[in-house]
Amino acid sequence: MAGNSFGKALVATTFGESHGAALGCVVDGCPAGIELAVEHIQAQLDRRRPGQNRYQSQRHEGDRARILSGVYQGLTLGTPIAVLVESADAKSGDYKDLADHYRPGHADFTWDQRFGRRDPRGGGRASARETVGRVAAGAIAEAVLAAWAKRNNTEPIQIIAWVQQVGEVVAQGPAPAQILPGQTGGYAFDPLTLTREQVDASPLRCPDGQAHARMQEQVELAQSERDSLGGVVRCVVRGLPAGWGEPVFDKLTGMLGHALLSLPAARGVQFGTGFAAAGMRGSVHNDAFLPGFHFASNHHGGVLGGISSGAPLVLDVAFKPVATIPQPQQGSTSQGAVAERTVTGRHDPCVVPRAVPIVEAAVAFVLADAVLGASLVKGDA
Repeated sequence: MAGNSFGKALVATTFGESHGAALGCVVDGCPAGIELAVEHIQAQLDRRRPGQNRYQSQRHEGDRARILSGVYQGLTLGTPIAVLVESADAKSGDYKDLADHYRPGHADFTWDQRFGRRDPRGGGRASARETVGRVAAGAIAEAVLAAWAKRNNTEPIQIIAWVQQVGEVVAQGPAPAQILPGQTGGYAFDPLTLTREQVDASPLRCPDGQAHARMQEQVELAQSERDSLGGVVRCVVRGLPAGWGEPVFDKLTGMLGHALLSLPAARGVQFGTGFAAAGMRGSVHNDAFLPGFHFASNHHGGVLGGISSGAPLVLDVAFKPVATIPQPQQGSTSQGAVAERTVTGRHDPCVVPRAVPIVEAAVAFVLADAVLGASLVKGDA
């Protein structure tokens, strides 16, 4: 089946189903000699795994990573890197009645229309649990980016994401156009100094304490009403040099959009000012140059003409509400008859907090693929 791999110079193929024996990834194209410890992969998987607090699915998976190939004595070999994560708490019985039932908001119907056969256990390959492999691949990509920065004696490329919105509650950080050095003060948090540890300090991964409290209220209300919420993850890349990305079809924004819109439940991606730019004049949206190739504002979100500008890369990913909710919903049988059913199981009331490391992984992989796939030295053949 096509569609299981992503990337050009650096290629990740993920495998596994929600309630299968294991999940993971194979990453090909990683150069030899890059420092890669299983602990770095594990740290990101730990941030993604379920059951960390009452706002997440209570499926208890350790998600312990094993590197099967491609690494020896802590250094990559230049050969395919295989990472395996075995499942320990699958409960396929929760889905025993879904083989002939299409749930609203899920991929059950469309998957059958495309392939004529599907795994009904928790959504099978269409489940968000597939992102275990993506997060592992993203951790490998971060090692590639760290090696590039070390080799070129530049500041590290730092990728930091957080929950910007849950339902109608929005965090009060600086607007994307203000995410530049010297413009981020006076807000609930500073995206240019924010750390992953600070983001993870709150259960919903929102660094704005007041907004986080309101988000908790909204999630708890949705849980009490057997419902779910969507939201937005914002991601900022610090230290990204100018000149990354390709023109026309392989624009940096295009490749990021491809990776991010392929995430489960993702429904929209915007860069910088994004959709709000449609209501602005060019005289306002254009970011004036300052001495030293700096910018007075960052409406463009760090990418011009598909190529990085040197300003912080700023993007938002919108996620829909979780489709599986424990209340009666009108679905369909495989014969087309309307059928109402309450679906049980263990699911997040809001997927956005656990999407934070998944978004970071997708961004890291695109950037690593970009740096490996093109000479970034002017004049090289």
